Amino acid sequence: MARLLKRYSDGERMNHWFIVLMFVLAAVSGLAFFHPSLFFLSNLMGGGPWSRILHPFMGLLMVLGFLVMFLRLWRQNLMTAADKEWAKHAGEMLRGDKSRMPPAGKYNAGQKRVFWLMAFSLLVLVVTGFLFWHPWFTGYFPIVVQRAAVLLHSIAALVLVLTVIVHIYAAIWVKGTMRAMTRGTVTEGWAKANHELWYREVTRGR
Repeated sequence: MARLLKRYSDGERMNHWFIVLMFVLAAVSGLAFFHPSLFFLSNLMGGGPWSRILHPFMGLLMVLGFLVMFLRLWRQNLMTAADKEWAKHAGEMLRGDKSRMPPAGKYNAGQKRVFWLMAFSLLVLVVTGFLFWHPWFTGYFPIVVQRAAVLLHSIAALVLVLTVIVHIYAAIWVKGTMRAMTRGTVTEGWAKANHELWYREVTRGR
């Protein structure tokens, strides 16, 4: 039987899935106002008025959940010289050749880029969102600022959605990755194959 390594605690996984839930709800309600053809999605939130009311609150909860994750993980997601070398061979890996991939820590360069893209997108979303949040804050900002905020908000939302799609695809593509966020553990074989530096760290002294 394969030996298992602890990758995420119960609290870390609960926070992750809370962020996922808030992202889905915020994305659905936000897309309803992105284009008239998508307004039917507002029915999932109880109609247009409820979508407009709930969207900023769900977005704010998503940001708060991510902030908890960010404060815990930002140091582990700083780029290193090893990550730059890993990134040089990423194209070969995507073509199916992992033989030249250098060992990675708990997070590889691709995962780190996803992390920082999410962080930046959410920062833009929360700042711009406050600028046109009716009826609480709009009175403090001129209409030209609100219009610019709406544009930046939409761009940041698009970047976030695309980044999440990449994140989900990578999690499914690398067999065994989903186990980490559903059960909290990974096999030693998975760890050694995908995050060898982290594997050495957590098995040191065995």
